[in-house]
Amino acid sequence: MNIQQFEERMNIKFKDQSLIKQAFTHSSYVNEHRDAHVADNERLEFLGDAVLELGVSQFLYRENKKMPEGQLTKLRAAIVCEASLVSFAQKLNLGEYILLGKGEEQSGGRNRPALLADAFEAFLGALYLDQGFSVALEVLETHVFPEINTGAFSHVMDYKSQLQEVVQQDKHQTVSYKIIDEKGPSHNREFVTQVMINDNLAGTGTGRSKKESEQRAAKQALDAFQ
Repeated sequence: MNIQQFEERMNIKFKDQSLIKQAFTHSSYVNEHRDAHVADNERLEFLGDAVLELGVSQFLYRENKKMPEGQLTKLRAAIVCEASLVSFAQKLNLGEYILLGKGEEQSGGRNRPALLADAFEAFLGALYLDQGFSVALEVLETHVFPEINTGAFSHVMDYKSQLQEVVQQDKHQTVSYKIIDEKGPSHNREFVTQVMINDNLAGTGTGRSKKESEQRAAKQALDAFQ
């Protein structure tokens, strides 16, 4: 495990090196090295889960001023679920740095989704203890929040319905969608949709399906209302 390499890649220097080492130590390693007096990352994972939830909640609350509580909860759940955490961990190549027992290593544990998700949360927990919430938040702003902004989680949100609700506050306004472009081969199609409020362009969205492109166009229009 090359902690220094990881720190250089992340542009972070831990004051307490034992914390970052613990964040990447799986229980299987501890079980096989009891004389080494090392701790696994399960407690840090518990703490990191709370850090992640607070950071994501704060971001969603700030960036989606018209989104009701129920939809904020639904979107947060999609962002902090195991599948999303695995994606974040893979982009940071966390699997390279985890200390595993021989059995776990041989069974492919380095790529096991639950293990990667736990390591990501444990890293956040360790960073919070070492340098505080603001630095942990910087990591989220660099590696998590951009995924939200680009619409990676738009599949769980019905932005079209939200836009309709906002527009209906003025009975004289209507919403319509128009596909303005289709690009790419049939197996990898990309659609571009414009959403109009009355005759005015309110947003443009791109997606792999007509529905996805409409949702992203609606989100852009909603963002303009906030």
